[in-house]
Amino acid sequence: MKKNLLLTLSVVMFFSLIVKSQIYTSKTNEISFFSDGPVEDIAASCKSGQILLNSTKNEFAIKVTIKAFDFDKQLMQEHFNEKYMESDKYPYATFTGKIIDPINYSKDGTYKVDVTGKLNMHGVEKERTIPCNVVIKNGELIIDTKFIVALKDHDIEVPSLVAQNVAETVEVTAKMILIPFKQK
Repeated sequence: MKKNLLLTLSVVMFFSLIVKSQIYTSKTNEISFFSDGPVEDIAASCKSGQILLNSTKNEFAIKVTIKAFDFDKQLMQEHFNEKYMESDKYPYATFTGKIIDPINYSKDGTYKVDVTGKLNMHGVEKERTIPCNVVIKNGELIIDTKFIVALKDHDIEVPSLVAQNVAETVEVTAKMILIPFKQK
């Protein structure tokens, strides 16, 4: 994990020197999901993840460790990691894409934008367009989004024994606060 972060930061520093673009990285973030099951709701959240945004190219990338999601019930967390997400085999969920709507990063304001890219989860990559609200205030970017993921789109199988208890979709919510990346 530390090697990945150091490699990511090294690449960011290298490209930011060449491109002279403004790179933003996460200050804080929370990613959560909710599934409204017929018998029991399933909810978890994660306050870690690596996020980068290149404002010159409008490129956006996020990487989240699956095992970082916390559940209220330990057994539910174990089932999530072992049976559904197979997090030893597929340890990360990633999204890489491009903001397709214009944003003036130098001016405080609120923007409704779409981000088009590839969501990779459980080893399956899918093209997605995800709506986001971006608020720029005092040099920080606050990004909020909410979207639906169908389990079948990422080959996440639900054992037949509990299929009636688990919803076929989950609602993903994210709030990320990004700040300019400062080179040392």
